[in-house]
Amino acid sequence: MPDAVQRLARPVLLFGGTGQVGRELHQELATLGIVVAPPRSDADLARPDTVREAIRRVRPSVVINTAALTNVDQSERDPQLARTLNHVAPGVMADAARDVGALLVHYSTDYVFDGARDQPYTEDDEPNPINVYGASKLAGERSVAASGSAFLVLRTSWVYSRTGAGFVPTILRQLDEPGDIRVVADQTGSPTWSRALARSTVALLRGLVNQGEVVLPEASRGVYHLGGSGAASRVEIAKEIITALADARGSGDVNHDRQVIPISAVEFGAVAARPRYSALSNARLERVFGVSLNAWQVDLRRMLANGD
Repeated sequence: MPDAVQRLARPVLLFGGTGQVGRELHQELATLGIVVAPPRSDADLARPDTVREAIRRVRPSVVINTAALTNVDQSERDPQLARTLNHVAPGVMADAARDVGALLVHYSTDYVFDGARDQPYTEDDEPNPINVYGASKLAGERSVAASGSAFLVLRTSWVYSRTGAGFVPTILRQLDEPGDIRVVADQTGSPTWSRALARSTVALLRGLVNQGEVVLPEASRGVYHLGGSGAASRVEIAKEIITALADARGSGDVNHDRQVIPISAVEFGAVAARPRYSALSNARLERVFGVSLNAWQVDLRRMLANGD
């Protein structure tokens, strides 16, 4: 490896290390140095004081927060929990990170936007969330920004991995079952592979390491978008999965000769409203840090080919 790849003198403290992004980050961050990922029993966002104490105890160079209440419908049912996890806890993290001289990297969401646009959102577009989840995440962004800490807020969109309860694994499971697949057609975002998101985040951090510390110029602090490049509806994602698997296994594979039936969000019956359109533009992040993600189709096919 080139000499420019330096290791950090202090640890990286990772919150949410068992989530789909956190798991990938835990592996990728090892190239930078020691990674501390406390279990929820030791650092629980529902008890923000435990988060503050973890930061004070570890005294990291970087704090990365992937933890949140990401269940959009649950947030609608329990707005107080959403506020604690998505708004209050990130503010506490930012204050504690400032006190120990650490950079805070905090993930946020495309759902801070109302979906009224028909082209990818930039960081200059005004947020206007239409559900509790989006409102709580926007409040968290603003708490972080108001703390005076060195920070990066990375808004991402429609994160997926091979396993879990998300959209992509749900489609993969349905392909092994009889019948057509009903998919919401009237929502568009930027599908983002969790591994690609983690690798891009670590590449960004690697570029900031100087003599064992992460150095972020004050002018570069702020909110950036980091999602899969391009835009897609869930119907387009489902069809791309089917096509990719057919290409890999042979078009005669009857299990993947399936019909995708478009339905509306209203027909699906979710509790919380979702933005009609929430794709993100990565142009600012690429311009400032030289980091971006592949076209969403490329990363989706890589994930399917890797089997994880």
